[in-house]
Amino acid sequence: MEEHKQLQFFLEETALYNNIVLGHLVPSDWWHPLPRFFQTWLRNYIAGTLLYFISGFLWCFYIYYLKRNVYVPKDAIPTRKSMLLQIYVAMKAMPWYCALPSISEYMIEKGWTKCFSHISDVGWLAYIIYLIMYLVMVEFGIYWMHRELHDIKPLYKYLHATHHIYNKQNTLSPFAGLAFHPIDGILQAVPHVIALFVVPTHFRTHIALLFLEAIWTANIHDCIHGKLWPVMGAGYHTIHHTTYRHNYGHYTIWMDWMLGTLRDPDEDASEKVK
Repeated sequence: MEEHKQLQFFLEETALYNNIVLGHLVPSDWWHPLPRFFQTWLRNYIAGTLLYFISGFLWCFYIYYLKRNVYVPKDAIPTRKSMLLQIYVAMKAMPWYCALPSISEYMIEKGWTKCFSHISDVGWLAYIIYLIMYLVMVEFGIYWMHRELHDIKPLYKYLHATHHIYNKQNTLSPFAGLAFHPIDGILQAVPHVIALFVVPTHFRTHIALLFLEAIWTANIHDCIHGKLWPVMGAGYHTIHHTTYRHNYGHYTIWMDWMLGTLRDPDEDASEKVK
């Protein structure tokens, strides 16, 4: 009985998300007849696209215009051509990206995962412990997925190289955050879904973290070194785009530090001065 109530909550929650997005932006006779899975996919596609453009434009406006030459030198500001190409690549991949959260929600609704509906189901202490476990697993999974996309030559050539054409400070921008081959982008997000089968995960937290990926990837491609240890900020990720062999991590530097692939931006800058 309790499991049935939890599954019913998941169904009601996803229906609420669909109504919030689709109900305000799409005529009801366009989306109501669609099967539930495709309603979810359409909602994720619209929400993901809006998030990509709103966060990208606001961040670019702030660092390239309002704070021009403050955070990024004039000769390091990407051209409009570079940013438009990144938008084009990201938009081609977006319909495929949105399949992953739609599939994860379907599996949650079916009760195939370890998702729970309310924090009160486990308590705050357990919720925090589970969240840390979830994030550690995601960090571990993305590190190795990203590293293998470099180390396995066919994967790099046919998938990851699409993203690495942006390999200099004056070509990287927040819009590069989602400019991947669609299979590449999905592979790097898969650890979020695998974790659902291993770690008890709060449903809303999982959905929020998937969409925060779009904001995070915009942040680590803006070339601004935030210097917030142990966060894998843009300073580290810019080095990854220039050396190809360092800083594979996602949120933190821990995996790179433990496995000897870390390259520090401050140390890198000091070596260049010498």
